[in-house]
Amino acid sequence: MARRPDPNSDDFDFGDDLDERGHFAENLPKRLADTAKPKKAAAAASTEAHYLGHRERLRDRFREQGESALADYELLELLLFRLIPRRDTKPIAKELIERFRTLGGVFSASPARLQEVKGIGETVAMELNLMATVAQRMLKRDIQGRQVLSSWKALIDYCHAVMAHETTEQFRILFLDKRNALIADEVQGRGTVDHTPVYPREVIKRALELSATALILVHNHPSGDPTPSRADIDMTQTIINSARPLGITVFDHVIIGKDGHASFKALKLI
Repeated sequence: MARRPDPNSDDFDFGDDLDERGHFAENLPKRLADTAKPKKAAAAASTEAHYLGHRERLRDRFREQGESALADYELLELLLFRLIPRRDTKPIAKELIERFRTLGGVFSASPARLQEVKGIGETVAMELNLMATVAQRMLKRDIQGRQVLSSWKALIDYCHAVMAHETTEQFRILFLDKRNALIADEVQGRGTVDHTPVYPREVIKRALELSATALILVHNHPSGDPTPSRADIDMTQTIINSARPLGITVFDHVIIGKDGHASFKALKLI
C-alpha cells in the first residue's frame, strides 16, 4: 500500500498548483503556507517587472511621439492598463484586434462577445462599451441641430461609428427640419445579416409626428460592401414616392460598410 505524502516532510512536492490555491493558504499546514510564500512572491515579482517595464515604455512612446507611433493593439493596451492593472494586457489586446479586426470592431462588440476573449470579464467588457458610447455621443453632438450640408462628414463619421460594425442590418432614419438641420435620429428596424424589414407607412407616419420635411435614410451592410442592392434601390424609391405627396423629401440614402459608404445621391440613384 502506497504511503501518503507528509506535507510537513522536506521531500513533499508542492507542485505547480500551489499558486492556484494561494487563497486557501490559511487552511494549509503552517510550514506549507510559509514555504509557498517565497516561491509565489518571486514568480509574481518577475512577471510584474516584465509587464510594468513594457507599460512604462509604451506610455513614454505615446507621450513623446503621439498616437501615430502606436499600432492599434498598443493603443488598446494603454486603455486596458487601468482596467486590468495586475496582468500583462499585450496578449489580450492582440487577441481582441485579431478577433474583431479593428478598434471600432472591438468597441462595437457586445459584452458577451468581448468576454469570449480570455482576460476580459464582465466589468472590463462594460467599460469598453461605455467608452464606445461616450465617443458616439460626442460625434452625435457634432451634428445635432446643425445643417446637414455643412456637417456632412461629421454625419458620416457618426453613422460609421454606430453602424459599421453591427453584425446584423440596422435601418436608421435622420429626420430634418425645413433648414435641413437634424431634429431626430432613430433606429426604425433591425434585421438579419442581409435584410431589414422596412415599412414606408411607418417611416412617413413618424416623419409627420416630428414635423420633419426631409429624411436621410441610413442602413448598414454587415458584409462590409456598401454597394446598393436591387432591393435597396426599390425600397428607397417606394419611400420617395410615399413621401413626395406630403411635402417630405428624401435627401439621401446612405449605406454604411466597414471600410466606407455609398451615397444614393452621389451615385445618382435619387
